[in-house]
Amino acid sequence: MTENVPSAADEPAPDVTGQGAPAADPVRDVLQQALRGMLVLVAVVTVVGVVVGGIVAGLPGVWGALIGAAVALLFSGTTVVSMMRTTTASVTTTGAVILGAWLVKMMVLVALFAVLDGMDFYDRRVLVGVVLVGVVGSAYLDYRAVSRGRVPYTEPSA
Repeated sequence: MTENVPSAADEPAPDVTGQGAPAADPVRDVLQQALRGMLVLVAVVTVVGVVVGGIVAGLPGVWGALIGAAVALLFSGTTVVSMMRTTTASVTTTGAVILGAWLVKMMVLVALFAVLDGMDFYDRRVLVGVVLVGVVGSAYLDYRAVSRGRVPYTEPSA
């Protein structure tokens, strides 16, 4: 005869706030911080890129900044969103989702750049500058969110 023993996954998170509410998921908190930082960065890079692009290259610079901001958002956002969607999944599932998202992202980027290759309505220098600042800045913000995040190594027993 088997005993029906509740597992730790069936119980709510312990109250560590002292206010009667279950504790938040620390991993999700770190990922939300990274997502917020990335969205703010892309918004700022978009505004600055449009202004600088407009001054440097006119309307093609504005288009380059807008396309670059969209690419930076796609490139940086998909990884964080994939991680957020799989915080409770197994390591294998998380890896598969992230790899799948990366492959789709690369195919979209290759297709986008192939289509844009023959067009001249945008400034390539502004596009590359905005993409570089957006992606490198987002990687730094992800690093900062993870390094400052308070994720416990063990789960306290209830």
